[in-house]
Amino acid sequence: MHETPEMATGRALDDLSRLLFGHLHRSDQQRWGQVYLQGLLRTHGKKTVRRMAATVTGSEAAASSLHQFVNASPWEWTPVRGRLARWSARSLPVRSWTLAPTVLPKRGDHSPGVHQRFLPESGRTVNCQLGLGLFLDAGQAHIPVDWQLFLPPRFTQDPAVRDRAKIPATAQARPLWDHALHLVQEMTSWTEDGRTAPVVADLTALCNITPLAQRLQGSGHAFVLAIPGQTALGGPELPPGERPSARALLLRCGVRHPAGAGRQIISYETPVRGVRPSGEHTQGAGRLLAEWDAGTGRPGRIWLTNITDRHPAELLELARSPRGAQSAVRSMGEDFGLLDFEGRSFPGWHRHMTLVSAAYAYGALEGMTP
Repeated sequence: MHETPEMATGRALDDLSRLLFGHLHRSDQQRWGQVYLQGLLRTHGKKTVRRMAATVTGSEAAASSLHQFVNASPWEWTPVRGRLARWSARSLPVRSWTLAPTVLPKRGDHSPGVHQRFLPESGRTVNCQLGLGLFLDAGQAHIPVDWQLFLPPRFTQDPAVRDRAKIPATAQARPLWDHALHLVQEMTSWTEDGRTAPVVADLTALCNITPLAQRLQGSGHAFVLAIPGQTALGGPELPPGERPSARALLLRCGVRHPAGAGRQIISYETPVRGVRPSGEHTQGAGRLLAEWDAGTGRPGRIWLTNITDRHPAELLELARSPRGAQSAVRSMGEDFGLLDFEGRSFPGWHRHMTLVSAAYAYGALEGMTP
């Protein structure tokens, strides 16, 4: 019998489900992983476990099993993410690993990591969780493969709160740049043949980016990171108060590069300090980049990179990757159930984010052969 497109789509989804969940020891875990994944893809509107169960199995009674699978069933999400990352990387011409923050509005104060946060883009304070995702950027597609959840100190210092949210002892309150570094290190451990990609991120509104740049430089990992214009640069021979800012260096010493369509890019060669895992300090070549704003006569968003063998226009094109990742986050919220998690546990959050990422990856890469 000739295979229809619908049959091919179903077979491809079954193949992905087996790849992601086939290593789980229990057959019921493998089954409910496939049902949850299908539910995220096939259920219209809000992806509650009740609606997903009814859509996939025809019975709302299966909702309790789906809820159990995500919130209480003992399976580790990290191996699933590693399999998803390798599957996605084989299907894509990955040009960068993009880090993108994700604000998840929440009611109440019991969900793990929930806190009050001011959002500059909307000018208001929201009750939310803050997640940080790593996306494989292929230009037209940005595929989420790994996540970290920011935990304010009260979730790790209060034993009762930690126990209620099922937060493991290994999860500690850490600055967001440290979460970002962990994502890069984990993705590096999943790569095949040691193939890595430049890390691209704009986290300037959320954390001090300098420690992340120093540690990426110390580990030899390429990066393109947005930095505040007032960031002090210069070697350790200069006292902190005498180090010029990134914006001042671009204005005073920057070189203009034509970038087509009347655009100009300004760049400045600057040393980049690094910190190796051993704690030893290093220094290497780097570059400041910004698109020149002819209207204001000032540089726009400023980026620091340790990639010196590519044209500035190519690097700034790479720097636009966070926009694509944020677009993917919006799509995950609108169409793949990112905001519909029903549970208040730390493991449940990570499992739901893993399954949503897999559903989004399948939706974005449907029809491609991994």
